[in-house]
Amino acid sequence: MRILITNDDGINAPGLEVLHRIATDIAGPEGEVWTVAPAFEQSGVGHCISYTHPTMIAKMGERRFAAEGSPADCVLAGIHDVLGGELPDLILSGVNRGNNSAENTVYSGTIGGAMEGALQGVPSIALSQFYGPDNADLDDPFEASAQFAVEVVRKILAAPVPDNEAYRLFYNVNFPPVAAADVKGIKVVKQGRRQGVSFAVKADTSPSSRRFLWVTGGDQRADSGENTDSNANLDGYISVTPMRADLTAYDALEALKDIE
Repeated sequence: MRILITNDDGINAPGLEVLHRIATDIAGPEGEVWTVAPAFEQSGVGHCISYTHPTMIAKMGERRFAAEGSPADCVLAGIHDVLGGELPDLILSGVNRGNNSAENTVYSGTIGGAMEGALQGVPSIALSQFYGPDNADLDDPFEASAQFAVEVVRKILAAPVPDNEAYRLFYNVNFPPVAAADVKGIKVVKQGRRQGVSFAVKADTSPSSRRFLWVTGGDQRADSGENTDSNANLDGYISVTPMRADLTAYDALEALKDIE
């Protein structure tokens, strides 16, 4: 098996090292793992592509490349440049430092990499490690994802899920903010929405009197609803959420018929 891996935390992120070990195990002794990751951190860029300017790419080692672009750029570079147009068998994006559950999903560059993989016709999975007081101070905060990711990915790939829609499936996997020994299992759930939580900005002034805005987040432990990703994570479960890039609000189509 040939696997392409990327992330949004950057080429030197510890989560990418974890992902390389995960991918190596899945690929097997006869397989290949290729890394194309952002040269610098790209958290929060979503499914951005560098459409209006070129992306520099540099070889960092054997099957290891850094691109000055987003995770989606890295997937494009990996497929159409590094691999010469040959599709890999699997794309893995992560392991993200922090959760990509609930509303975080729509901002995530980690998700953007997996989404682009699906648009290119490749089975793609995003992997993120929820951080919290029960795992942030562990010797390895990625302990849960490092121990369970191979099993989860193999189960997803083996599942008899029909995927013949125009927009192919990709998967969002989040590991709970607990030690590996405290992981309770896997739950297949929908994307949640943390009530009352949204991003905002906070103003600050530099020593040179210039005004800057810092993006601020909200309570990551807020309730996201029944049978949802974030709540499953906070209950100690690995969440698996199937997704598509189709943004159509199907529930509103019929209600809008009168405007035709």
